[in-house]
This record gives sequence, C-alpha cells and structure tokens, in this order.
Amino acid sequence: MYGILCATPEELAALRARLRLDPKPEIHGPTRVWRGTHDGEALVLAQMGIGKVNAAAAATLLLALFEVKALICSGVAGGLSPDLPVGSVLLAQRLAIHDYGVVAGRRFTPTASGQIPIGAPELTALPAVRPEVAAALARLQAAVADKLGHPVRRGGVVTADYFLNCAETRDELHARFGADAIDMESGAIHQVAEAWDRPLYVIRTLSDLAGAESHVTYGQMALMAAQNSALCVGELLAILKGGVDGLETAP
Repeated sequence: MYGILCATPEELAALRARLRLDPKPEIHGPTRVWRGTHDGEALVLAQMGIGKVNAAAAATLLLALFEVKALICSGVAGGLSPDLPVGSVLLAQRLAIHDYGVVAGRRFTPTASGQIPIGAPELTALPAVRPEVAAALARLQAAVADKLGHPVRRGGVVTADYFLNCAETRDELHARFGADAIDMESGAIHQVAEAWDRPLYVIRTLSDLAGAESHVTYGQMALMAAQNSALCVGELLAILKGGVDGLETAP
C-alpha cells in the first residue's frame, strides 16, 4: 500500500480526480484519509494540512496505522531557480529543512533537522534522496516530459514554516543550497520517512516564483500546479508497480 500526502484543497481536488477513492474519508484527528486503488494497487490519500507539524503527524499516521510501504508527497511549491517558470514540475532529488538550527550573535546557522543543533555542522548542501528514489524519479521525468506543457526537472527542495514572499531570500536560498523550490512540508515528511526506513517521493509544481508578487500569483496558479503534480503521481505509481531496478540515477 502506498501513502499519498497533500496539503491544500487544490492539491486534494487534483488527486481525487485521478485516483479511485472511497467517497468519504476516515477522520483521524486533523487528518482526513481516503482509501482507494490505482491500477490494482492499494493506496491511501491524506490531506495533511499546511506546515511541518501537520506533515509529520500525517506521515506518521500513514506509516503506523496503514503500514504503507512508501510515501508520496504531491502538490505545489514556490520557485527559487531563475530559469524555472511557474508550472514547472520539480522532482526532489535533494531536500532538507532549512529553518532548523542555532541562533548566536544575532546570526542563524542552519543544521540538519532532528539532532541537537549545538555543535552540529552547518547545513551547507541538501542531502540526496535514496538511490531507488532517484532512479524512480529519473524514470518519471522521462515519462512525463512530453505530457506536460512545462519543464520537468530533478532538483533540490528546501522546507520551512513560512510562505516566501521575498525575492532577496529566494535568491539567497538558491545560491546557498542550490535549491530550486521551497515548500512547507516535504522536509518534515522526509525526516519521518527516514526514521521509519521508508522511501519518500516528492513531486512539486511551481505555483509562484517566491518573490514580491508570489502572494498574487499563488492563488491564480495553484490549481494548475496541483493538476501537474497529480498527473505525475499516476505515472509514478505505474513506475513503482513495475519496479525500478537498474535504472539510471545520474542527474
């Protein structure tokens, strides 16, 4: 069984349109979960809500209660790379939480999330995903390249508990981490998935360019972006069903 997570109503609507799901969800605290199937494979879809706490709670729920063998995070993100337009699909080959760390001397130093930050090395690069995840994303990129009217790239995603509406910070994150997108959930789900020794596949479509006008463009583009990500989820499920042994993993 696969566990699929999304945050917003737009993301939920796009996924429900492409998956065969029960009409009514199960309610588990703040998380709504639909059971379903896709091409004969059992799955559960959770609307987790926004932010790292909601994301970690929902991921833990799917792993503990539904015993899913893998997690898929689908939805929208803010763009950080200047050469990726709104609508581009980003497959997370590297990802991390970037707003966890130490504040000293009025300076914030990010460190790897989940460990004691005092004395920990500074986070300077986004860790790579598992080889089997990278292999599946390489196959997915090739499978959807001609099905979307937007670029598809494997790249880096940073996660933080804020909505980025600042061009200067956008450029800094891109330069500092080589990140292509920012969201509010993926890094937290990744931390939970690693703790449970389960793979995580992150599919994000850019709904805005994380700058001075991102609060305006997000609402206009969120549904389109969510639909692009949802299309990729169906393709990914087919790839995972067929297996990914021997696939090329280089970017």
